[in-house]
Amino acid sequence: MKRYVRVLGVIAGLLWTVVIEAQSGVISPTENLVVEGIPEIPAELAESVRRYTESRGAAFVDWHPQRREMLISTRFGNTSQIHEVRMPGGARRQLTFFSEPVGAASWEPVQGRYFVFSRDTGGNEFSQLYRWDAETGEVTLLTDGGRSQNGGLVWNHAGTQFCYATTRRNGADRDLWIMDPLKPADSHAIVQLQGGGWWALGWSPDDSTLVARQYLSVNKSVLWLVDVGTGKMQPLTDATEEVSWGGAEFLPDGKSLVVTSDRGSEFKRLGFLERATGEVAWMTTEIPWDVEAFDLSPDGRYVVLETNEAGISVLRLLDTSTRTMRLLEGVPVGVIGGILWHPNSTEIAFSISSSEATSDVYTLQVPGGQVERWTESELGGLNAAQLPAAELIRWKSFDDRVISGFLYRAAKTFPGKRPVIINIHGGPEGQSRPGFQGRNNYFMNELGVAMIFPNVRGSVGYGKTWVALDNGFQREDSVKDIGALLDWISEQPDLDAERVMVTGGSYGGYMTLACATRYNDRLRCALDVVGISHFGTFLKNTEAYRRDLRRVEYGDERDPRMASFFEEIAPLNNAGKITKPLFVVQGGNDPRVPLSEAEQIVKRVQQNNSPVWYLMARDEGHGFRRKSNADFQFYATILFIKQYLLGP
Repeated sequence: MKRYVRVLGVIAGLLWTVVIEAQSGVISPTENLVVEGIPEIPAELAESVRRYTESRGAAFVDWHPQRREMLISTRFGNTSQIHEVRMPGGARRQLTFFSEPVGAASWEPVQGRYFVFSRDTGGNEFSQLYRWDAETGEVTLLTDGGRSQNGGLVWNHAGTQFCYATTRRNGADRDLWIMDPLKPADSHAIVQLQGGGWWALGWSPDDSTLVARQYLSVNKSVLWLVDVGTGKMQPLTDATEEVSWGGAEFLPDGKSLVVTSDRGSEFKRLGFLERATGEVAWMTTEIPWDVEAFDLSPDGRYVVLETNEAGISVLRLLDTSTRTMRLLEGVPVGVIGGILWHPNSTEIAFSISSSEATSDVYTLQVPGGQVERWTESELGGLNAAQLPAAELIRWKSFDDRVISGFLYRAAKTFPGKRPVIINIHGGPEGQSRPGFQGRNNYFMNELGVAMIFPNVRGSVGYGKTWVALDNGFQREDSVKDIGALLDWISEQPDLDAERVMVTGGSYGGYMTLACATRYNDRLRCALDVVGISHFGTFLKNTEAYRRDLRRVEYGDERDPRMASFFEEIAPLNNAGKITKPLFVVQGGNDPRVPLSEAEQIVKRVQQNNSPVWYLMARDEGHGFRRKSNADFQFYATILFIKQYLLGP
């Protein structure tokens, strides 16, 4: 009879379990994991890689409305939860304690009597809204608790209610609702809409009107004005234009708004839109990069904006009265997220990460310019000075377009040509940026593997023409960009073109499978994480609120010509060409790329009599969020790389 030892850890009130079989010294998967083809994982592996699994990051969530205190999100157990930090460098006090990760949170904006947060179940992305009461710590469910998505809440200026978007009516269309969190039973729809791409962006100063965005694709969206009392809508921008609109916030006069858009430009610019005429005065025309995010100070005096410049974030401050702009200096170099003004309009908070540092929270005083660090997240024993830095690389593709990406070289202690892992981002409207690499650092530092993160055509950050180059019947052109990267690798004296693995998640998983069929002879192995194996079956089975949005990008499977094209390019239909080892990772509750996409490609490639590893987590969705599951995936990935990329 086999004997098992359960190693228990209790951190911040969360229980997590690692099961080690004492007789043979292996790590056994927990009951929520389905494992096929993966060999037993030696128990000593977990200990040897521990410092690469124990780093954590902190993300800014919200300011307290009255005090210089903030909410952050960080992990001290198995999942990320909401914590409170009361001063720069202060202790992190955990406020939520759930087995499921907690997402966004927002303080009641007047007194801070409670905050509202979102949480789903098992990664299914059917997020529900909850109220956490500051006085009692009690949690109250605010939404229907069913298979609906609820989120994107925006408070009115009075702080008495918020607007949020929900799919509760039919699961496919996203309507705008109003809620007083103290009276959730009285919440109601202000307008019923068609499509899954609707979100409220802000309230007019008198709280009578909402500005909302209708997202149709990465290249097209429309801004609308919604009368809160009647639900009457009128377009603020031209619905016939092929233009993308980003954020929008009312200025204090209510007559104009701060907006971002690529109208008349390759890149998203920031400007002031006149409500009466629709005319826009552009402020960032001289910056040849996207304005990725902005926030208007509560007093309306300043706009802080972040530009994405070749993957690096740059902060600027715009004076709304003089319309002059300046760089904000002293901010660490890296990738910034979560920009938000304090209610006193004198301080900006944001999160930032880099190749050498995990995500942490900083603030910047305005106009003084003082930068303060509020959190210092642990690297798990890693030495920041020894983490590889990102190098920007470029290569020409089949049509002479220049593709770029980031290269992380193997540790210098490894001589000779180094094996390569190509890691392709998802989206496809995503972008690889030089942020913290976490567990990937193990591959570079301990296994001597170089990693390349390409931004193939279709990636954001390089203009609206670039992001549309992979749409519809152009899908395989982005796969050819990886073929050109393989050519580039073969020309590098320190990279080994005979030992290359391709991997990626979501759309990057599709790219992984497509490369495994097209470039089978040039790859050693492939690792597909929550990837699409057939666009036709994917569009049939993805959640209804996503389907039309994805058809704009990939093509409409109801069109016979497009359906035929999907059959032609599907990795599932070309899986007979995959003779190199394949590892497939999937979440059982994934609403975006359904479980069936993984099951069908695994079943088909197994017929080739080549190695196929399969890992599925029943309590995960579009990627693994629980540390215990992510750790097991990491251990299995190490074995896969050692055996098939580094092995004979």
